[in-house]
Amino acid sequence: MIKHIVFSGGGSGGHVVPALTLIKEISKHGISVSYIGSSHGIERKLVGEHHLPYYPIATGKLRRYFSVQNFIDPFKIVWGFLQALCLLIPLKRKSTLIFSTGGFVSVPVVAAARVLGFKVFIHEQTSRVGLANRIAGKLAHKIFISFESSKQFFATTKVVLSGYPVRSECFNSKLTHSFVSGIDLGKIDKPVMFITGGGNGSLLLNQAVKDELSELSQKYFIIHQVGSSFIEEYKKFESETYKPMAFIGEGMIDLFKKADLVVSRAGAGTVCELIALGKTSVFIPLKIAQFNEQWHNAMEAKDKLGSIVISEDDFKSTKLSSLQITQPNIANIKTNATKTIVEAIKNV
Repeated sequence: MIKHIVFSGGGSGGHVVPALTLIKEISKHGISVSYIGSSHGIERKLVGEHHLPYYPIATGKLRRYFSVQNFIDPFKIVWGFLQALCLLIPLKRKSTLIFSTGGFVSVPVVAAARVLGFKVFIHEQTSRVGLANRIAGKLAHKIFISFESSKQFFATTKVVLSGYPVRSECFNSKLTHSFVSGIDLGKIDKPVMFITGGGNGSLLLNQAVKDELSELSQKYFIIHQVGSSFIEEYKKFESETYKPMAFIGEGMIDLFKKADLVVSRAGAGTVCELIALGKTSVFIPLKIAQFNEQWHNAMEAKDKLGSIVISEDDFKSTKLSSLQITQPNIANIKTNATKTIVEAIKNV
């Protein structure tokens, strides 16, 4: 029986948020949790906010292009592997599970776990698998995937199509937070447009909003996640109908629920949460995303929900004010990946 789970994953919020969703549910079953991540990655900040035991290790990246770092990072990877070994050796093999959600910090952890004989599970969030999880997938005992199209990248005998572990708030229609960043969601009396370029913001989306702000404000109450790098510039435009925010944490699902129209990049977490909510959405996938993964993520939403997908090139000639609020093809799609994965862990 599993009594302790060591999570690893990082480099971006997309690898950490699903881990935290799983941890929240796992903790209800009396299973203790710890986390191995990088020294300076976003995972350290996000995991720290949940007051979990956190152990940093060195991490390096395997690049497919020339960089001076290519001569340094192999030594970091080896050092990270040795650090992971030292952290895992004291733990009991039969009652400890290693769970990776991807990113290069997780590769030394997965490798060390297999050397020591631990059971290893991984979760792949995107429709196109990155190099870290391709490597980890060869070592893992079980691989959970969000999208069926990811099956092609792994040994089929290991794969479980679980879906993405979206936050529990996606499975009810009520708002968890009445106030988000000072906005009383219950008092908004206009259609709501929610625009987000992710936690770091998007220059492309931000500029489009700025160019049409006057026209948009006549039609919508606009909530705009601009990113911390842009917030000072966009605070100048704040008004009764336009609310810019640097970063949105706990209130994100409530904003999705409240919005009549969501305009967003197409990270796996955002796409899967909007699918789970059955929410009208317009996706502008990040053109430079690895393996064009955001485009493929967005196409999953288009196939399942009828969402609109606009390329960056086409978006430059698209007016935000011309986007129409439409009803999704499917009222709601509920695939509780969190429950599926937790049950699999309990059955180890």
